[in-house]
Amino acid sequence: MTTTVEVQVLELAGRLLAELDAGRRVAVATVVDVVGSAPSLGGTSMALTDDGRVLGSIAGGCVEGATVALCEEVLAASDPGGTHADFGVSDADAFAAGLTCGGTITVHVRLLGPDDRPALRAAAAGDEAWSLTTWSAGPDATGTADATAARDATSTGPAAEEARAVLTAAAAARVAQGRSGRVAGACDDVALEGFVEVRARPARLLLYGALELSAAVAVLARTLGWRVTVCDPRSALATADRLPAADEVVVDWPVRHLAAVVAGPGLGPRDAVCVLVHDDRFDTELVLAALRSGAGFVGALGSRRTHGRRVAALVAAGATPAEVAALHSPVGLDLGAATPQETAVSVVAGLLAARTGRTGRPLVGLEGPLHGPAPDVRPAPRPVAQPDRQTG
Repeated sequence: MTTTVEVQVLELAGRLLAELDAGRRVAVATVVDVVGSAPSLGGTSMALTDDGRVLGSIAGGCVEGATVALCEEVLAASDPGGTHADFGVSDADAFAAGLTCGGTITVHVRLLGPDDRPALRAAAAGDEAWSLTTWSAGPDATGTADATAARDATSTGPAAEEARAVLTAAAAARVAQGRSGRVAGACDDVALEGFVEVRARPARLLLYGALELSAAVAVLARTLGWRVTVCDPRSALATADRLPAADEVVVDWPVRHLAAVVAGPGLGPRDAVCVLVHDDRFDTELVLAALRSGAGFVGALGSRRTHGRRVAALVAAGATPAEVAALHSPVGLDLGAATPQETAVSVVAGLLAARTGRTGRPLVGLEGPLHGPAPDVRPAPRPVAQPDRQTG
C-alpha cells in the first residue's frame, strides 16, 4: 500500500499522530533546501505543540530558536480547521544571519490538521509514502499542492493544479530513487519550487554467492539502508553464521530464486543484483535474467577476461546491446582493492554512486557543491577485455 502524506510529517509521523489524537494543535517545520555546508539534510523535521513542547530537531541546533518562533506564528495565525501557512526562509531572511554552521537552509512551516490523521497512520505503520509540497509557486499559486490530489490544494490563485502537475512530473526521478529533495519547474513562465519527501521501502540487494566477499558487502550495504539477501545453492556455505549481516540467507538455485523474487515482490529501479560468483552452470542465465528483472543496478564480479567471456555468452544467449551496456562488470570502483573487505568497499561504493547518480571520482578534482544535484556527466566508455585483473 502506498499513501501520500504531507512532506513535513513523514519522519515524525508516530509522535505527531499521538499529539493530534490528544487534541493538541501542532506546527511542523521541515528543511526544504540546503545551500552550502549546512548541518542538516533536506527533509529533516521538527514540530512545536500548542503547549510549547518541541519534537525533533533540525540544523544541529543552530537555528532551533528561529524555527520555534516561526512555528509560534503559524499556531497563532491559523484557525481551528488547520489552515496552511507557508514561510520560505531564504538567504535574505533572518536565518542567514543566525546560521553559525557554515550554510543556509530554507524551512517550510505549516499547521497539521484533523485530515492529516489517515496519512499519518499510514506513515507510522511503515507503509511507503511520498508527497510533494510547493512553498513558492509565483504570484498566482501560493500554498501547498499535494502531489496526488489526496487533499485539495490551498491556493490564492488559479495555478495550483498546473503547479501540481509540473512539480509532480519533476518529482518522479526522486521518487524512483527513494530520495527526498528539492524540485523545480515552470508553468506559464512562472518559476515553481517544491520539496518531495519520500519514505520508501528499503531497497533490495540480492547477492548471489555465499563468499567472504558477500559477508563483507552485506555489512556495508545494510549500514547504507539496503535489505540484503544472499543466495547460494551450497547449503554448507549459505548459513546465517557465515553471513550474519544479511537480512536473509537462502539456499536455492540462483536462477530459480531470482525468478521467484521477480514474480513475487518484484524488483524496481532502486534495487540491485550482484553476481559475486562465476559458475558456468548458471552465470549467463542468471545475469541475463537480472538484466531483465527491473532492477536498477546489475553487477557481476570477475576479471576483464571473465567479463569478455561473459559478454560473448550473453550476446549468444540473446542479450541486446542495451542490456550488455547496462551490466556493471567488473563490478565496483577502481580502488586498488585486494582483500574481500577492500573489494566490498569498491562494490558498495559503486552501488552508492549509481544510486545517487554521482561520478565516483575524487572530490578534489571536482567543482561545485558537495551535496548538490548530481552533475551531468556521461559515463566513461567501458574498456574492452584486457589483461586479467580482479574487481576493485
